[in-house]
Amino acid sequence: MATGTSGNRLRRLALPTLVVALITGTTGVAGSASAAPGGASGGGTGYFTAGHDKRVTLTDGADRRPDGRNEASQRAATDATGSGMYIVELAEDPLTAYAGGVSGLARTRPNAGDRLDVTSAPARAYRGHLDAQRTAVAAAAEVQVEAAYATAFNGFSAKLTAQQATTLRADKRVRAVTASRVLGTRTPPPTAPSTTPTPGAPAPTAPATPDQLPAGAPAGKPVKAGPATGAGMVIGVLDTGIWPESASFARTMPAPATWRGTCQTGVAFVAEHCNGKIVGARYFADSWLAGGGSVPEGEFLSPRDASGHGTHTASTAAGLPISNVTIDGRRFGPVSGVAPDAQIAVYKVLWGGMGYDADIIAGIDAAVADGVQVLNFSIGSDLGDWEANTPIGVAFLNASLAGVFVAASAGNTGIVSGAISNAAPWVTTVGAAVTKLDEATAKLGDGTKLVGGSLDALPGGGARPLVFGEQAGSPDLGAVYCEPGSLDPAKIKGKVVACALSDMFGSAAEIKAKGGAAMMVFDPVGNYRINSIFSFPVVYLPTEKQAGTLFNYLMRHPTDATVSLRSGGDGSSVPGIPSVADFSSTGPDKVAPGVFKPDLVAPGSNIIAAVSPAGNFGRQYDAYSGTSMASPYVAGAAAILRATHPDWSPGAVASALRTTATDTVGTSSPLDQGSGFINLSGAKDPGLVIEPTAAELIGFSETAEPDGKALNLPAISLREYDGTRPVTLTRTLTNVGKARETYRSSVSGLAGMTVTVSPASLTLAPGTSATVTITLRRGSAPWDRYVTGAITWRGKAHSARIPVAARPWGISARPYADDGEEFARMTNGAFGMVQPGFTGRLAGRSTGYTPMRRTSYSMPAGVYGGVFDPSATGVKKVDFTVPANTAGIVVEANTADPNTNLDLYLYRGDTLVYSSDRFWTSAEQAYKFLPEPGRYTAYVFAQYPGGPVVDFELGHAIFGRNAKYSGATLTLPSTSERGQGFNFTLKPDKPLAEGDFWAYTEYRTNGTVVPGNLVYTQQSSWQ
Repeated sequence: MATGTSGNRLRRLALPTLVVALITGTTGVAGSASAAPGGASGGGTGYFTAGHDKRVTLTDGADRRPDGRNEASQRAATDATGSGMYIVELAEDPLTAYAGGVSGLARTRPNAGDRLDVTSAPARAYRGHLDAQRTAVAAAAEVQVEAAYATAFNGFSAKLTAQQATTLRADKRVRAVTASRVLGTRTPPPTAPSTTPTPGAPAPTAPATPDQLPAGAPAGKPVKAGPATGAGMVIGVLDTGIWPESASFARTMPAPATWRGTCQTGVAFVAEHCNGKIVGARYFADSWLAGGGSVPEGEFLSPRDASGHGTHTASTAAGLPISNVTIDGRRFGPVSGVAPDAQIAVYKVLWGGMGYDADIIAGIDAAVADGVQVLNFSIGSDLGDWEANTPIGVAFLNASLAGVFVAASAGNTGIVSGAISNAAPWVTTVGAAVTKLDEATAKLGDGTKLVGGSLDALPGGGARPLVFGEQAGSPDLGAVYCEPGSLDPAKIKGKVVACALSDMFGSAAEIKAKGGAAMMVFDPVGNYRINSIFSFPVVYLPTEKQAGTLFNYLMRHPTDATVSLRSGGDGSSVPGIPSVADFSSTGPDKVAPGVFKPDLVAPGSNIIAAVSPAGNFGRQYDAYSGTSMASPYVAGAAAILRATHPDWSPGAVASALRTTATDTVGTSSPLDQGSGFINLSGAKDPGLVIEPTAAELIGFSETAEPDGKALNLPAISLREYDGTRPVTLTRTLTNVGKARETYRSSVSGLAGMTVTVSPASLTLAPGTSATVTITLRRGSAPWDRYVTGAITWRGKAHSARIPVAARPWGISARPYADDGEEFARMTNGAFGMVQPGFTGRLAGRSTGYTPMRRTSYSMPAGVYGGVFDPSATGVKKVDFTVPANTAGIVVEANTADPNTNLDLYLYRGDTLVYSSDRFWTSAEQAYKFLPEPGRYTAYVFAQYPGGPVVDFELGHAIFGRNAKYSGATLTLPSTSERGQGFNFTLKPDKPLAEGDFWAYTEYRTNGTVVPGNLVYTQQSSWQ
């Protein structure tokens, strides 16, 4: 997906205000990196540059070159006065959705299973009506239309003043006026030699290179063209354009009879580039240019791709089979698009990786009019959707109503939950899965083995000298990151160089140029398991734990460190194959509580496909990772299903893909994997489909704050449901098989919940449907936490599974997952606040207050400004036993030394529970609400020691759920109303001693107990 990924290690704290603060947090500033303690304060000299925790990994091709990680926020294209680019949606339906009603104008919306024909007499007449209305509306507001839409969206884009926007909103012929927004990631021009054609001239056919077979060469095992290869289908790709000379598109094919598109020529793009495999090509920049943008340096004002992202997605979906791809002289075997006989329609909507949604809508509008059957959209915003029914979402709805299946990337922000892009229920939102290990093993001189990843040939053999980049060059020039120009050739020649994560391509080029033997990259804050091809031995260690191990080994062995590198590993870098990629955005959908996202996952890690040599060092093929790569895989699969079942609607295709998906390895949670890993062979014959009606989807699109749980979707999301009442839903199942079949329902997972399906079994003839009633009760399931599972209908020949994720709203609405912060859980007893998810009479109780126990410690300082490792010096380990039925554990660390910065990590066994590592303070706090019993360990790490000995204080409180401590009076209202916050106090019955005290509260309503808050206080709060 064309968005940046942030490498900052968070605990998926997706609360918007916290995310912004934490993603922009820093951990020190650059400078000398002596291993001895020194510096003036915790924010002083250290190893890693301020903001290094924002550095991204190589996702979606956005990091091919230096500065390729510049992120583009989803921002409005208006100025402080409200003037700028806007999208104006008119009140009448576009061609895809018009069902009649205007005198003299017949219906244009196609019937289920039919295609929209924009050349028909009714379509031409209705389009003329829309054109006239648009002209009248624009004239009345005295605005100039930049881009006009009529097929999948009725309206226009225009540059408006704030007053004009107000005037248009007051016009009854206008449905909505929305400030246009920028999506995508800024991708700079190439800095390496390439085969870029001269601007203004037709691009010559690229000569055959080791990366690309000449046209007509054997292209893998031949497969007879037909429905199983997507023959007859057209996949529209909304992206950065295409590199037409690629062997992946080198076939002349006739256009389908229903194709009505065009080949728009432009800079370095001529009509001959549309050879039938590329059946059509257009570019859209009207709003981008009118809004003050310009064509970035190195870009082409044409459908030609300057970056590689669009070429990669197009070839992943429908590229021709290539027998053996070679990249920089190394063979990577055969590649093929998922639907190799489908044809590709190009809609270039991004410029330098960025584009206005107004131009994207123009691309969608054109694609539907042209006659595509499938659309791929590997574009989104940094932290996902923030509102339902955006203009792009509405355009995709209308495309779906016209029979176009839409696949879109979920996003690459697995670092935070709920950061899902393209979450509309009529879009199939795709997460990424790891399907290839591509492991590498580094064995350090002390015998420690670190399993990371590599796509390059590694030297193998015995141990080689290992040197830290910071010790082999100039710290002021970025030697810790092995930045270009920073290393001393004499200090790295023949050695393996360890570098902190930054611009990996630049670092590899620096080491190669200076005579180094290989590069090891470590991430001081933990990031994502993503590799790339460097044509130089590179091993990437993605986790913070590995970074700590390597860094502290280097500190212990500044002159005699060694390492041996080899390809392959023990499988420990991932839970298994396939598994959800750690960068893949996870649910829940934070916009609509009843919509389940992502829908499923598909291969998205280390995907080799065609690219633009202009943006990839002259390469014709390259490895990209991201949900951008997973989405076109699903688009290709959808093309095959559309070809196999031409009567299926987009909703039926989506259902077949989802109900037949299989669990990934390492998780069965639908918050991570959606319905699971794509299973195309199963989707061809799913037995049952579960799809929403057009009326349901239109109703959702017209609701200001839609829920969505009542939609007939092949999933159930109960985010923030009222746990004091049962929830009753219906799902309609349709037999799309060839025989009569009896299906019996079963429930798996959903621990503690009571789920009934009525009728429990049903018999369906081909083409018939039945509605089942599903009742879900909380039972003993926990409050404010998800339980997940599935409902499955099994027949003799088929099985259909829908995932379920449910979280009852107890004391605070939470549109995010619950694997990190317990938002609103901790509060001050003098002014507590609760926002209940239930209505009824209210009572409560507390444990009373128990003191936090504090102990003073001293420890020898470790490395100044280093990386946490449990076994390193400068780390103090303190164990705690947490008994069963504990309400909470709270651990705090602090020091009186202003020159020391502490970090705090709380583990249960080997599993990190919570980390508190703000560089600007040593007042660190880690906690866990309703923790599992067992042995817990707090590690205090002196990241910046103020002297050779670090003095600090560690406090902890472990308090039972049913304990009785020092008395306190809980004051709260007698009734509660769902969604309405109320205040409470928990006042000590007698004065408290000095220090901090903790308590637990819980509430009771209508006989149901709801866990409450972790409450802290000091005596000063009551004085």
